Amino acid sequence: MMNIKAIILTFACLFCLGNFTSRAQSQSNDNESIRSMIEKKRVYNEYKGIGYRIQLFNGSEKRVKTIRDKFRNEFPSIETYLKYNAPEWKIQVGSYKTTLEASRGLRAISKKFSGAIIIPMSN
Repeated sequence: MMNIKAIILTFACLFCLGNFTSRAQSQSNDNESIRSMIEKKRVYNEYKGIGYRIQLFNGSEKRVKTIRDKFRNEFPSIETYLKYNAPEWKIQVGSYKTTLEASRGLRAISKKFSGAIIIPMSN
């Protein structure tokens, strides 16, 4: 009677172990599909311009272009973007992935351009 219980217990343990191993393999395949989806999302975000910029000013075209020239002299390595949304022009600078990166940029820029703000990037 004791041998039968031991044999049944052994088979039950082996069954559970085999079941656990097969589930672990399916999770590995799921991880690959998750990685693939994350990579597709990154490519999409790069294409759509997800992130943040710093807006220096919005108003008249002449004033925006004057501020752009001043900014380029102060920060030549940071890209500038002019946007027109009737009736206002906007000068935006930088391309930051996170608000933390944008905040660091704002800290340096706001010393020279006090009205600068962080805005979500849009196309």
